[in-house]
Amino acid sequence: MVPLIYRNQTPSTSDSVLECLDGHAEGAALYTFHQTRGRGQYGNVWETDPGQNLAFSLALPENQVKISGSLFNFHTALLVRDFLANLTENNVLVKWPNDLIIHRKKVCGILLEKVPYKGNPYYIVGIGLNVQQQNFGTIAKAGSLLTQTGKYFDLHDIATRLHKLLSSQFDADVHEDRILDGYNRSLFGRGCVSVFIKNGIRQNGIIRNADREGYVWIDLEQEGLQRFFHKEITMLY
Repeated sequence: MVPLIYRNQTPSTSDSVLECLDGHAEGAALYTFHQTRGRGQYGNVWETDPGQNLAFSLALPENQVKISGSLFNFHTALLVRDFLANLTENNVLVKWPNDLIIHRKKVCGILLEKVPYKGNPYYIVGIGLNVQQQNFGTIAKAGSLLTQTGKYFDLHDIATRLHKLLSSQFDADVHEDRILDGYNRSLFGRGCVSVFIKNGIRQNGIIRNADREGYVWIDLEQEGLQRFFHKEITMLY
């Protein structure tokens, strides 16, 4: 298992975990409860209250990952989904591409990046999990494990258990079709009428499935079945 390191505070675990690779070329993991400049998908900022939530990042050499980046993204989302479902004893869904939803609130976001470090490529799996925070201000879509389940969880315990799971599962052989099937079975809004915004225009649509290239297929009422990549369409929920 790759080493797990705790820091009282760090700007971004996904940036700082690279520093932990010195002497640990096989990988490293870093977590904190006070991240000052956390990142989400496409430059979005992940803002949380200090001491109430978990920021966790795991760096793995690219050659340890035997599947495509898109499927690795889905695989990670499924592993964290299963972890949270078992932890909270609640139904957890994946909002494409990699947000985790409990009772229609986002409690977790995952950011997968591929970066070079000292001439070698690494995957950085960044996970932001809202655990104990109760007030999210104007962010109506956000929730935490506490707000969505009414249960308190120990932050250090979650970090160590999540690290143990990911470290063991990322080394295991995985079947690509099984990943895609599991991802689609857990896909938030699949098969239901939802509202989407495409090019500034609202219209109803139904998510049909995600594919192995990372796209989502949506049947729009005005335009029919189309596939979309990240940020090409927005789902309202």
